[in-house]
Amino acid sequence: MRRLLATKALLWFIAGGALILAIVRFARGMGATTALTDLTPWGFWIGFDVMGGVALAAGGFVVAGTVYVFRLERYHAIVRPAVLTAFLGYLAVVGGLLFDLGLPWNIWHMVIYWNPHSPLFEVGWCVMLYLTVLALEFAPVLFEAARHPLLAKAYKFLKSATVPLVFLGIMLSTLHQSSLGSLNLILPHRLHPLWYTPILPIMFFVSAIGLGLMMVSCESLVSAWLYEREPELEVVQGLGKAARWVLSGYAVLRLGDIFVRGQGPAIFAGTYESWLFITEFLLSAIVPVVLLSLPAIRRSAGGLTVTALMAVTGIVMNRIDVGGLAQVGTTGTHYVPSWMEVWMSLGVVAAAALAYFFVAERFNLFHAGPVKREQFRYNLPTFDPGTLVAHPDPYTAGLGRYTLAGVFGAAVVLGLLPHSAFAGLSLKSQRVTPPGFGDRVLIDGNRTREAVLFEHKKHVEREGGEASCVRCHHLNNPAERTTGCARCHRDMYQTTSIFDHSLHAARLGTGKGCASCHVDNAALKDVAHTKACLDCHTRMLPATAAVKPRQPPRLGPAPSYVDALHGMCIQCHEERAKDPRVNKPALAQCATCHTGKVPSFDPAKPDARQTL
Repeated sequence: MRRLLATKALLWFIAGGALILAIVRFARGMGATTALTDLTPWGFWIGFDVMGGVALAAGGFVVAGTVYVFRLERYHAIVRPAVLTAFLGYLAVVGGLLFDLGLPWNIWHMVIYWNPHSPLFEVGWCVMLYLTVLALEFAPVLFEAARHPLLAKAYKFLKSATVPLVFLGIMLSTLHQSSLGSLNLILPHRLHPLWYTPILPIMFFVSAIGLGLMMVSCESLVSAWLYEREPELEVVQGLGKAARWVLSGYAVLRLGDIFVRGQGPAIFAGTYESWLFITEFLLSAIVPVVLLSLPAIRRSAGGLTVTALMAVTGIVMNRIDVGGLAQVGTTGTHYVPSWMEVWMSLGVVAAAALAYFFVAERFNLFHAGPVKREQFRYNLPTFDPGTLVAHPDPYTAGLGRYTLAGVFGAAVVLGLLPHSAFAGLSLKSQRVTPPGFGDRVLIDGNRTREAVLFEHKKHVEREGGEASCVRCHHLNNPAERTTGCARCHRDMYQTTSIFDHSLHAARLGTGKGCASCHVDNAALKDVAHTKACLDCHTRMLPATAAVKPRQPPRLGPAPSYVDALHGMCIQCHEERAKDPRVNKPALAQCATCHTGKVPSFDPAKPDARQTL
C-alpha cells in the first residue's frame, strides 16, 4: 500500500497549500495570485479548470452511452468509475470557476438574469443540469446497500430511470462540449489562426470524445495500480481502439481545416504559436495514434497508461491554448501563469482525486455487471477479484494520518507567498511616489512596474490650453497653483488627512488662536464643528474646477491615490465616450489606460521622465 500512501500524502500536501492560496485569492483578489491583466483576462484557470475540466469529464457520457445506448455490456465494469470521475470533474469545474470569476458571489446571476443569446449562458445551464444528471446517475451506488425504506425506494426509482438519465446526459454533454468552442468564435482578431476556425465547436466535441476515452482508460489503469489489483486490460484495449479512430479523425479534421483556410505555412513559421501548436498536436493526436497502432503497446498496461496520459495532456493543452496562451500574441503582451495559479488548479484536482479514493474505499464502485444487493459488503479487509470495494487504505483509521502532509503544504505556500499577498490583507500604508511631469508621464505611484502612460501635453491641448488645468488640478495648497495629485492623495489605497493641525496651531497660536477655527467653544473639537476651510482659504478650490472635493465646504480625508485617479479619469472618459464626434465608445474601459505593457523612453529627451 506504499504507492497509495505516497499518492494520498502528495495530494493532501497540494490541497493544503491550495487552501491557503484560496484564502488569499478571495481576501486579496485575483491580482494578488495571478499573472492575468486587463489585456489577458483569460489564462491558465479558464483553459485548464473550465475548458480542460469539462473535457476531462467527457468520459462519463461516452462510457454511459456505450453501455446503455449501444448495449456493449463488456464495458459495464468502468461505468461507475467513469460517472464518478465525470461528477467530480464537473464539481472541480465549478470550484475552479469560482477562482476565476472577479465577483464569484454573483455566480448565481445566470440562473435569474437570462441571456439566451450568449454561448456562455448555454454552457452554464448545461453544466448545471448535467451535474444534476450525474448526481442522479451515481446516487444508486450510495443507496444500494442502504437499509432505510425511503433510500431503498430511491434506489429502485433511480435504477429504473438510468436509461433516460443517460440519454439526457448525452444530449447536455453534446451541447456544452461544443458550445465551449462557440465561446471563442467571437475572437477572430484575438485567437491565433492556428486555433481559430468556424468549426471550432465541432473540434471541441470530437476532441472531447477522444479525451473522454483516454481519461477513462487512464483512471482505470492508475486506480488498478494504486489499489494493487489486476488492470481491466481487455476493456482498456477496446477503449484504446476506439480512441485511435477518434483521434485520427480529429487529426485529419484539424489539419484539413488549417490548410483549407490557407494557414498551413503558420505551422512552420518558427514562432511561439507555431511551436505551441506542434507540441500540442503531437501530444494530442499524432503520437497517441501511432502508439495505439503498435501491438506491443496495446498489450502492455504501462504502454497504455503512458499513451493515455499523453493524449490527455495534449488535449488539455489545446484547451489551455485556446483559453489564453494562443491569444496573448495579438495583444503584444506576454503571459506566463504564476505558480499560485498552477498550484490552485492542482489543488482542485487533488481534492477531486481524494474524493474519488474516499468513494472507492467505502462504496461498491468496481463491478463487472448487475449484481444482487445481498452481495454488497463494506470495508472488506482484503481484496480479491470477486469483491466490489477497493482495497481499503489502512491509514484512514485516524483522522490525523494525512493531516501532517496538508499542514506541511500550507506551510510551504505561506513561505513562498510574495509580500504583496500579505500587505493587501491589512491595507498597510503605501506612500505614493509622485511622477515627474513632461509631455508624457508614467504614473506608477507604488513602483510596481505596472505604469500607466498619461499623455499630459495632448490632454492640455485637447481641453483648451492652460486654462483647462483646473479640470484635473481641482484643489490648490496655499501659495500653490495646480497642486499635484500626490500632494493630497498621498497613499495608494488608504485615505489621507490633508489637514495639518500642528501647522495651523503653530501659525495661529494656541489659546485664543484656536477660536479662528473652533468658533463654538462649547462644541466638540472635530471636523463637523469647525469653521469651513474655504472661508479662509478662498483660492484653494478654483471656481471652474470640473471635479469638486466630496466634502465641501469642510475638507475631510482625501481619497486614495487609486480612487482619486479612477474617479477623475473614468468620469471624464465616460462623458467623452458618449460623444459621437470622439468616436471612441470603449474610452472608459480599463484597457484604454492599463495597456499591460510599460512604454520605453529615451532618457536623453526632456519629456521622457520616468519614476520606475
